[in-house]
Amino acid sequence: MKKVLLVGNPNVGKSVVFTRLTGAEVMISNYPGTTVDYTRGRMKLGGETVQVIDVPGTYSLEPSNPAEAVAVQMLPSGDVLVNVVDATNLERNLYLTLQLLERSQPMVVALNMWDDAQHLGIHIHVEALQRMLGVPVVPTVALTGEGISELVKRLQEVRVPERHLMQERDLWAEVGRITSQVQKVSHRHHTFWERLGDATVKPLTGMPAALLILAAAFVVVRLIGEGLTRYVMDPLFELYRPLATWLGKALGPGLLRDFLIGTLINGKIDFLQSIGLLTTGLYAPFAVVLPYVVAFYFVLSLLEDTGYLPRLAALTDGLFHSLGMHGHAIVPVLLGFGCNVPGVLATRVLETKRQRFIAAALIAIAVPCLAQSVIVFGVLGRYGLRYVAMVYGTLALLYLTAGIVLNRVVGGESPELFAEIPRYRKPAWRTTARKTWLRAKSYLADAVPWMLAGVALVNLLYATGAMHWLARLAQPVVQGVWGLPGNAVVALLMGFLRKYVAVGMLLPLGMTAEQLTVAVTVLSIYFPCAATFAVLIKELGIRDTAKAAALMVLLSLLVGGLMRLALMGL
Repeated sequence: MKKVLLVGNPNVGKSVVFTRLTGAEVMISNYPGTTVDYTRGRMKLGGETVQVIDVPGTYSLEPSNPAEAVAVQMLPSGDVLVNVVDATNLERNLYLTLQLLERSQPMVVALNMWDDAQHLGIHIHVEALQRMLGVPVVPTVALTGEGISELVKRLQEVRVPERHLMQERDLWAEVGRITSQVQKVSHRHHTFWERLGDATVKPLTGMPAALLILAAAFVVVRLIGEGLTRYVMDPLFELYRPLATWLGKALGPGLLRDFLIGTLINGKIDFLQSIGLLTTGLYAPFAVVLPYVVAFYFVLSLLEDTGYLPRLAALTDGLFHSLGMHGHAIVPVLLGFGCNVPGVLATRVLETKRQRFIAAALIAIAVPCLAQSVIVFGVLGRYGLRYVAMVYGTLALLYLTAGIVLNRVVGGESPELFAEIPRYRKPAWRTTARKTWLRAKSYLADAVPWMLAGVALVNLLYATGAMHWLARLAQPVVQGVWGLPGNAVVALLMGFLRKYVAVGMLLPLGMTAEQLTVAVTVLSIYFPCAATFAVLIKELGIRDTAKAAALMVLLSLLVGGLMRLALMGL
């Protein structure tokens, strides 16, 4: 296996570059005969798996301590060297660079901390430096991932440099000559946007900023979604109601009317609860889900076009790597909070089957859609926010725990995140609107047919009596394991159609706040709604969807039982 060695002075960001290249799959080893550690990992390079080694930091190839001695001893084993250079201290770093060039090994220079150099008014002519050194030079910001994808690309173009051996005095003279020709320093102050860009990508300030931005985003999504439903879709379906009512009367009592129109509620069609293919089957995807999907895609496009979403991906990359994914997994999670259907579809942003399985399974298990969240607050909010917090705290803990376990047991690869971090910029509203429309159109094409299929399946279960048989079968678990009344079975099974409808059906059952908390949590964990389940099959295949479903059943039994013990005792 080929070896790529990261070499450079101490504290130039080698470890961060290493993490960007290899992701979370790292191994710490001792160099034979010493107690000096070095880090190993793997990455894909031109379709080939190569080993990446983070060599101990050294200032020169004349070692003055054990760590530097190990660094020198490891150099001959490298097929390619990546010399990580601190762009803010070019003159100090170039001495080692010139020594490495004298070894005539294929090499690339990663000019790291490029953003800090710009902020300090340090201007480096990259093309001139590249010509003078005779090897590729790539500006990088390892903290955010900027330039890493270009670095990987240039690794495939490396060549052996032509250099001559020089004495120490001559080396320092050459360092001075190169620095004077490629670097200029001018005094400047950070702009507001640069300060904002730095603040929103560094963990200490970036995480609180992310929480505020995401909270604001959800408020905007809710306002837009509710507005579209109330003022656009509901009036349109009221215009459609007379036609649906006439069709129901024309069909008369029987299986066909129940299948197409559904059950009349208080003598009339209820688009949420009638569960007919031409009533709830149309209303749910178009009037309930589509408005929130449009709102979410609009906000998502704004986050992308302003340059914030890549920062959020970089900020959360470490967390998602521990769950078997990378920072781009934040996109499916965000969409999942709007609707699980586009959330599952958005797992396509992840490169491997392993990543997509983990992301989709976690969304189905522990990410409640916005419509369900609204009902949860309505059902439990009257008893105090602590019960709402119990539900979402449990789901958050479950997301993290299940992700860590899946990362260990699911086979396959989880590539690292190569993310370019652009400067903040003003969004182009026409572009944002077009992206929103194209994504919404994709949702209509991909999700609506499957949602209709899900409604048809539930209707079939009711028509054949299978739903009542399933209710009787599940009753011992509902009462014995979760401590819920027997008539909660129907509501829980209804969750397979629409989760938010099922949550609303729990209200008339006279349950305590503790029972409602358990029921709502279990409802969130076990099988997703029929639309999401259908999309899971489409995206993952039947076998992987079956594995995810088995995990959902197991976790709902376990978590529901533990919550019952914690809240209600035996």
